Amino acid sequence: MTPGINQAKKHKVLYTIHEYSHDESSESYGLEAADKMGVPQEIVFKTLVVTLDNKELVVGIIPVSSMLSMKLIAKALGAKKAYMADKFDVERSTGYILGGVSPLGQKKRLKTLIHSSANNYSTIYVSAGRRGLEIELSPTDLVKLTKGKLEDICQ
Repeated sequence: MTPGINQAKKHKVLYTIHEYSHDESSESYGLEAADKMGVPQEIVFKTLVVTLDNKELVVGIIPVSSMLSMKLIAKALGAKKAYMADKFDVERSTGYILGGVSPLGQKKRLKTLIHSSANNYSTIYVSAGRRGLEIELSPTDLVKLTKGKLEDICQ
């Protein structure tokens, strides 16, 4: 069990765990997950950690087939600029390694924005906290567990 799975279990939300064999040579963890699980890319979401101009770390959760808009995430959080967070800062604040960062069960709760397209589906997939491990849950439960907000944050 990962901290993300433990958080879902603790809050008694409905979820399903999906495991697949991760290929170390894969260039995109999220696209690999969608392909290996045989599900559309639009319902597999990646967890990205961003640094705002005030040095605050925040989380953006977007479909693996999309690109995060730094301008839109900064604007949604009242900042002027945003950029991808340093790997060390991501791993230290979340407790997860890159490619396995879950929006659930992070060491330090970060402000979280979830792309609004998540609401188009009854369930979506996000990392469960390890490469090759995904958790499927409703967007409503993801918002609740992360204390996140739905926003249009993709290019």
